[in-house]
Formats: sequence, structure tokens, C-alpha cells
Amino acid sequence: MQKKKVKELKVLDGKSAQNLSIFLGSFRLPYEEIKAAILEVNEKILTESLVQNLIKQLPGPEQLTILAEMKDEYDDLAESEQFGVVMSNVKKLTPRLQAILFKLQFEEQLNNIKPDVVSVTAACEELVKSQSFSKLLEIILLVGNYMNAGSRNGKAFGFSISYLCKLRDTKSADLKQTLLHFLADVCQEQYPDVMGFSDELIHVEKASRVSAETLQKNLELMGRQIKNLQRDLETFPPPQNEKDLFVEKLSSFVVTAQEQYEKLDLLHKNMEKQYTDLGSFFVFDPRKVSVEEFFGDLNTFKNMFQQAVKENQKRKEAEEKIKRAKLAREKAEKEKEEKMKRSQLLDINAEGDETGIMDGLLEALQSGAAFRRKRGPRQAANHRRAGHAVTNILAKELMQEDTPTPSKLPAKKKRLDDTEESNVESAESLEDLLEAAPSRSH
Repeated sequence: MQKKKVKELKVLDGKSAQNLSIFLGSFRLPYEEIKAAILEVNEKILTESLVQNLIKQLPGPEQLTILAEMKDEYDDLAESEQFGVVMSNVKKLTPRLQAILFKLQFEEQLNNIKPDVVSVTAACEELVKSQSFSKLLEIILLVGNYMNAGSRNGKAFGFSISYLCKLRDTKSADLKQTLLHFLADVCQEQYPDVMGFSDELIHVEKASRVSAETLQKNLELMGRQIKNLQRDLETFPPPQNEKDLFVEKLSSFVVTAQEQYEKLDLLHKNMEKQYTDLGSFFVFDPRKVSVEEFFGDLNTFKNMFQQAVKENQKRKEAEEKIKRAKLAREKAEKEKEEKMKRSQLLDINAEGDETGIMDGLLEALQSGAAFRRKRGPRQAANHRRAGHAVTNILAKELMQEDTPTPSKLPAKKKRLDDTEESNVESAESLEDLLEAAPSRSH
């Protein structure tokens, strides 16, 4: 087998040639096609990744000049050096590629800067206009002055916004609640309008992620790139051929880019003015407190406040659950005690049912309760007669009459139900009357 002859490098070093070969192998495009795309500024072929790698992997200007003189040895050169020979024919290759890369990245840079500028501007306006947030700051100042009454910090006219994040550090005596939880509870119960302040500050979170310093640097870089491109186009050589559209396309682009940059710069200046005014409104130095720091503290406080509201709700639900469980337990114990009392009472009545009948009857007779009970017509008459008989017997005993005078009763026709009455009237003593009394069970 005949081995493939390895071509020796004549201009490029081994590492640079290897990296360039790997890059060319990954894209698999003919060298002439890449050259034509650069001249025509064909964005369908010239992707951002391709242009970045070209700028990184291309041989330097001196090496390209040497390779340009080796056109006659093209077939004897390695692939990486052959690519260098083809690219050496393009005038101002590196400035072309840098200008094309800027054009490809311009929209992305614009989209990275503009939303940040708009977010900070909107956040500044929301803070100044928010009535609920101003009311919340009044409540916090009032509570702070109340707690610091009598000290050198009492009767304060205001406080730093950074203090808002320290409200959670002040805790109650039992360490179960913080000052922030207390404020959230007070606002929820007495000042419900304040609870919606976070809905009025919707851009604070985005503004908290904006670095004003980075924003300024990116904007300045964009301005320099536009100026450099304008200067390069003014001194750029004439087109190499009819396919060289670099100056035509980039000139049109730079006009549009300059207009968009000027609008963005105007927005940025307005943002800076809004932040300066915000510093006057909240009494802080915008030069010492950065945008990221100020809105970062506000966003942290907003999240902490919302979390405190949720924790208060959970705590109240837990307390209500414990309260319901305690009431249910007390009710169950009370019902159990009443049940035991009823059971004991039934047991006592069952034991003394037989022995207590006569005692109850005697007590009722002595107190007269037996004669006050509502009876039916017949029972009432019987008991009235029984009462008269008892009265007569007692009177006889008190008068100590030796011999009772029997009285003849008129003969009457009596029914079978009056047997009890005859027994009561014929009784000559209290003992006889009690013996004649019907039992409770009867």
C-alpha cells in the first residue's frame, strides 16, 4: 500500500495549522465559497459562530502576505495554507470580518441593553407614584419611633431604604415572631390597601438585576464600534469586483445602527435622570448607592414581606387548629363527666328504690306536697277525703280523747273503685292510714 504523502508546512506553525484544519473540517465549505460570502456579506452562510472562528483562526497579516506570493505552489501546500492563499486575496480581511460580526451581533446587543434601561426607568416611576408603598413606609417609621421612644433614635424623620431588610432581625421576646411579621399582621388587619404594594412595583425585580456600570460600558462600546465602522467605510478601498458588496451593505447598516443607538442613548440618559430624581425623593446619594444595590434591597424586602404574610397565615391556621382540638377535647371530657354522674345517680336510685318509698311518702305528707299534686278528678276526691281523715285522727290524738265516738255513716251505694276510700275513712290511727295507702308501684 502506498502511503499518502504528508505535505510539509511552509509558513504556518503546526498548532495554528491544526486548529485551522479542524475548523475548516467542521464547516465543510469550499474555500472559494467562504471568500465569496465574505465579499457579498452573505448572512445565510456567514453565521456569528463562523465569523468568530474565522477571526480567531485566520493567519496574521504578515503570514497572509507571504501566502499570497505562493499562489504558484498552491497544490504543494497543506490545506490550512491553501485556505490562507485564497483568503489573502480579500482586501482588509480582518476589518471586514470584524464589521460583519458587529452587524450580526448588533440586534442582540440592542436587546440586551434596551430592556435593562426600560426596567430601571419604569421601576423609578413606579416607586415615586406608589401610594401604598409610601403608606407602608409611614407605618414602619411610626413603629420604629414608638420602639425607640426616649432614645437618641426616637422622633426620626426617616430611615434608609437598606433598613427595610433588617426588620427581620428584630424578634419578639419568645423568638417566635419578628418585627416584619408584626408589621405584616398589622397591615393585613388594619391597612389592607397597603398589602397590594408589590403589585405596583412590578419592575423592581428586573431592575435589581441591572448593573448600571455594565450598562454604561456596553453602551459606550456600541458607540465606539459604530464610529469605527463609519471611519472604516470612509477610507475603505473600492470594490474588488461586482460581487464585493461590503461597502454598500455596511453603509446602509451603519445609518440604521446610528439611529437606534441615539434613541437608546437618549433612553439611558432619561434613566439616569429618573434615578437621580429618585435619590432626591428617598434622600440618598445616587453616586454612592448603585442601581443594583438600591433595587436589590427593595426586591429583597418585597419578597420577605410576602413570605412573612404567608408565614402569618400558616401560624394562624395552626393556632386555630389547636384551639378547635382543645375545645373538642374539653367537650368530650365534659360529656364523659355528665355521663358518669347520670350513671351514678341511676345506681343510687336502683339501690334505694325499695327502702326509700315510705320515707318519701312520709316526707310528702309532712310537707303537704302530697296534697298539692295535680290529680285526676277521682284521685283528687279520694285524697281530699284521705286528708280529712288524717286531720280527724291527728285532732283526736292531740285532744287525747280516750274513746273515739263512732259516727254512723249514711248508707250509700258504693262502686267497686271506692274500696280505697272506705279503708281510709275507717282508719282510726295514722299507722292504719299509712298501711291503707297504696304503694308507689301500684
